[in-house]
Amino acid sequence: MKNLTDVAFILQARSGSTRVPNKMLKPFAGSCLFEIALKKILNSSIIPKESFYVSILDEEFVEIANKYDVNIYRRDPASIEEPVELPVVFGWHNSLPRPYKYWVSVNACNPILPIQTIDRFIHEFLSRDCRGMFGVIEKKTFLFDSNHSLMNGYEGEDKYLATLETKFCEPTYEAAHSLYAGRMEDIPNHIYTGTFKTPGDPLFFTMDPIEAFDIDWPWQFEIAEAMYKQNPKLSTVVDRWSGG
Repeated sequence: MKNLTDVAFILQARSGSTRVPNKMLKPFAGSCLFEIALKKILNSSIIPKESFYVSILDEEFVEIANKYDVNIYRRDPASIEEPVELPVVFGWHNSLPRPYKYWVSVNACNPILPIQTIDRFIHEFLSRDCRGMFGVIEKKTFLFDSNHSLMNGYEGEDKYLATLETKFCEPTYEAAHSLYAGRMEDIPNHIYTGTFKTPGDPLFFTMDPIEAFDIDWPWQFEIAEAMYKQNPKLSTVVDRWSGG
């Protein structure tokens, strides 16, 4: 079992989004994605505030972070340029005020993701003997390769295969782009959450597809904002935070 004090918790943000310009700071439900994620993490029942860092560069982010008196790691400008290598993007891996063995990162592009799920992810990572872990969405559907051949297993009779009955499909897993965890010592070796070469490296953390709703395009931004406004539990958790 991992020790909580050995884990750094990271919220990383930048202003250089091209598909949704200024995505992290763009007005969203009376706030912005960066501030919503920041306040959400401060409501965690597990994350120690002293081990929580925002990895940012632009002054607009710094002003928001200072409102909540959180630890700031100033990103290298090279970390927001593309293409860029993992040790540069995650420059904090060897630059925090004290050494950590592990890291957990939360994606601010998932405003529907509740803090309860984030805490469950952390608890799972702490309790498992693993190098890393990341969020996935389980799906039971038909996947075909470029030769039109079925890629995943099918356990039903042919008569059900002919009607594309998905309940007999072998589950597949899609990256949720929401929650990530790994070892600090792996980052210089260009290993993120794991090698993906052996089972369990990394471990999967299955998530609700709605909670993992990720914003990459303007239409997703609009849908996420509508869903967020209609979920009183999310807004209540964020508005409840009062600092300290």
